[in-house]
Amino acid sequence: MIVKVYLAGPEVFLSNAVEIQAQKAALARAAGFTPLVPGDLEIPPAETKHARGRAIYGVDEGMMLASDMIIANLTPFRGISADVGTVFELGFMCGRGRHVYAYTNTARSYYDRILHGHYAGSAAARADGRMAGPDGVSIEDFDMSDNLMLDGGILARGGTFVKREVAEADRLTDLEAFKECLAIAARQHLA
Repeated sequence: MIVKVYLAGPEVFLSNAVEIQAQKAALARAAGFTPLVPGDLEIPPAETKHARGRAIYGVDEGMMLASDMIIANLTPFRGISADVGTVFELGFMCGRGRHVYAYTNTARSYYDRILHGHYAGSAAARADGRMAGPDGVSIEDFDMSDNLMLDGGILARGGTFVKREVAEADRLTDLEAFKECLAIAARQHLA
């Protein structure tokens, strides 16, 4: 049985993107999956930057439509939360009823990252009892790895969200949590 897995994450932006994506694809093949990796396919030529962006989207959507599942790297990227493109891809696959798995290379909760990262520890209880930053905006506190819609979507579909604490310098390149996701997905779908 061929099970195609879409490998989503912010790795496409790294200076060693080709190397990291090749490693992930090799690990997915070794686990028994057929990997579909953004950046693997040739992007059709385009006359403008906007047209090139649309072409990349089209290729990525085609890969998602051809996939049976997704493993998404939801490690915080350029802020306190996961890469917005990866979040879209995860939601797209949830909406299509596909199997979804994710991992993050930080064990810190979303609440902790908002409170100590975004608000630098400056928060207080509002009159309604919810914690909020100095701007009055409440801080989501559900003991989850990221926004409740991400954790919830993964768990509602029987998937797994693997969390590891990795040194900051290796946060976007360490593949141990990815390997753990692969092993879990293989047990559930290739047995």
